[in-house]
Amino acid sequence: MFQEGVAVIRAEVARIGGGPGVYRMIGEAGDVLYVGKAKSLNKRVVSYTRPLMLPIRLQRMIAATRSMEFITTQTESDALLLEANLIKTLKPKYNVLLKDDKSYPYILMTDGEFPQILKFRGRPAKDGTYFGPFASGLAVNETLAVLQRVFRLRNCTDAYFSARKTPCLQYHIKRCTAPCVGKVSADEYMRQVSDARDFLKGKSREIQERLQKEMITASVDENFEWAAYLRDQIKMLTQIQGRQGPDGVSVGDADVVALVVREGQVCVQVFFYRGGQSFGNRAFFFEAVDGSGDAEILSGFMAQYYEGRPVPPVVYCSLKPKESALLQEGFGFDVKVPQRGARAGLVAWAVQNAEEALIRHLLQRGSIAKTMRGVADLFGLDDIPQRIEIYDNSHSGGTNMVGAFVVASPEGFEKKAYRKFNIKQAAASDDYGMMREVMLRRFAKIDPDHIEEVRETWPDLLLIDGGAGQLGAVLEVLDELGLSDHLTVVGIAKGEKRNAGREKFFMRGREMFQLPVNDPVLHYLQRLRDEAHRFAIGSHRARRDKVAVGSRLDEIPGIGGKRKKALLLHFGSVEAIMGARAQDLEKVEGISKALAEQIYWFFH
Repeated sequence: MFQEGVAVIRAEVARIGGGPGVYRMIGEAGDVLYVGKAKSLNKRVVSYTRPLMLPIRLQRMIAATRSMEFITTQTESDALLLEANLIKTLKPKYNVLLKDDKSYPYILMTDGEFPQILKFRGRPAKDGTYFGPFASGLAVNETLAVLQRVFRLRNCTDAYFSARKTPCLQYHIKRCTAPCVGKVSADEYMRQVSDARDFLKGKSREIQERLQKEMITASVDENFEWAAYLRDQIKMLTQIQGRQGPDGVSVGDADVVALVVREGQVCVQVFFYRGGQSFGNRAFFFEAVDGSGDAEILSGFMAQYYEGRPVPPVVYCSLKPKESALLQEGFGFDVKVPQRGARAGLVAWAVQNAEEALIRHLLQRGSIAKTMRGVADLFGLDDIPQRIEIYDNSHSGGTNMVGAFVVASPEGFEKKAYRKFNIKQAAASDDYGMMREVMLRRFAKIDPDHIEEVRETWPDLLLIDGGAGQLGAVLEVLDELGLSDHLTVVGIAKGEKRNAGREKFFMRGREMFQLPVNDPVLHYLQRLRDEAHRFAIGSHRARRDKVAVGSRLDEIPGIGGKRKKALLLHFGSVEAIMGARAQDLEKVEGISKALAEQIYWFFH
């Protein structure tokens, strides 16, 4: 079974050098099976010519290999970074895959005379100071709310800031000191910024001590209003000072990473500490590949997780990663496995969280597997569906028509795979025509004789929000494309009086059928249908609002594309234009006094 793969690998060994680099195993269909890195390419690759000495997982990979590709690098650490990037991009079948590669939210404090504070997600791009990562958007929003209440920094856009002539609502509710209109000097505002920066760096105790002294001074001077304000600031700071760990341990800037493996499933918990404060934690779940030890799994996780992200100076781990020296060289942090003391307690706490999270995950996974087996049995599928696509349409009286589908798998909703289609050809309010157009745009380019080439994104089940009519429209298109035999299609329609729980199901070759009201499979299918409905309506509303916003400016005589662009660039949004005074509008290039008054009175 290995002969062809081994022959391919032996042929490549004779052609590659002995330096560091990255190699890719390629399958018969051109798909990347595995990405690996090596200090010496030829020594690593030659090991694959003795498959019986390797784990079962790698034996399967060798048997499927039909070609190889190589990239040489200057150092082994360069190879580590390249390997992590390629694994993220290509998602090879035989690598340990970190599926959750969401960007993390940060707090950004911009540069400039009057810095702005805001939430930022993605790779750092704007000039300024970044604080994070935070475990969730909620954690960022809560911290930002506190920063505004305590330090009263602006969060408005630069365009809005420069256009203000009077204080906005944030000033009146004591969330900003209104530097835009000179209610605070540049020096005083920078002191607010400095305090906020110190707080985010973990120096909240020093800030509190200074505020307490100022409060006492204000009380002695009988400036009771200011003393009360300072008292409230101190109270809020006290409330939000989270304990740094289970015993209040301070770790400065660090991540704590704990790995637990049970029943072939892996949980990695990452706890974030910045400036001695806990910024939350995130759990990652994925399958352990055959033959991989815990140290190898942790090493692969850390390489993929930290690739492209800001890193802390130190990472405390529950065990030593297999390639800790390379990780340290490649990413610039220290890897430590504390054995005693307070930091060992932090790691133990993270391990406990990982164990509990993995137990919950396995219980939930077992429940989902049972439900998915019920779906397969209900619709006559050969196996548990790995990809379900759920379709719905949305429009308002035939305008702004949008078709959409969402994707579900045994792991949950795959939101990166969601798609929407702006309907271009179907007649207004023609639900069947809309569904036909969506099907054509989704499947028209797929050759029925080469389904294997798109197997990764091929649905095992199509769930259509609609009854027999919508199902017929979908099957008509799939028949024309020659794909009907490769897809299981089901229509799901609300029952009498649109009551939830009385859904009707339609399939080709079967009479309409229903499920018992309390059937867990029915509840699961309802959730899928509702998610598609939510996504389709949201896409429709976004399109409708975009058209509506653009049309408000288009309705003003004398406002063409150039002036509209100038107004939007100056004010930042249509809402800001609507709230601007005539004299503010007049400052925009191309807007005369008469036109500014015309715009003002159009909105007022």
